[in-house]
Amino acid sequence: MIIINILGLALIVLIVWWFWLYKPAQTVMQTQPLTIEVKDGVYTPAAIQVAAHQTVTLNFLRKDQSPCSEMLLIPDLGVSEQLELDKVTPVTLTDLAPGEYPFHCQMQMYRGTLTVV
Repeated sequence: MIIINILGLALIVLIVWWFWLYKPAQTVMQTQPLTIEVKDGVYTPAAIQVAAHQTVTLNFLRKDQSPCSEMLLIPDLGVSEQLELDKVTPVTLTDLAPGEYPFHCQMQMYRGTLTVV
């Protein structure tokens, strides 16, 4: 019984870490376009840094068959794109003001952040 409780507690800790505490490494966008892979429940890379007041193209390559992975939302920028399976979907953003712009699927299970500096 103690082993089951310990395993349950470990699972709770893992869930809290994954959904609320985990911060992916920041990728500084040097070349354009940048390809973001949508696979296994995550965006790779999930934290992207770009320069302000530039035109930026992000290519989203969906490799995950999950229905949740088929929508990309960047609410603060008014972006809503449907991602086709095994195809690249370009998202072009122009004249971005400095700030942090979260992007995610419709259920917010896949999450990432676009940081503009």
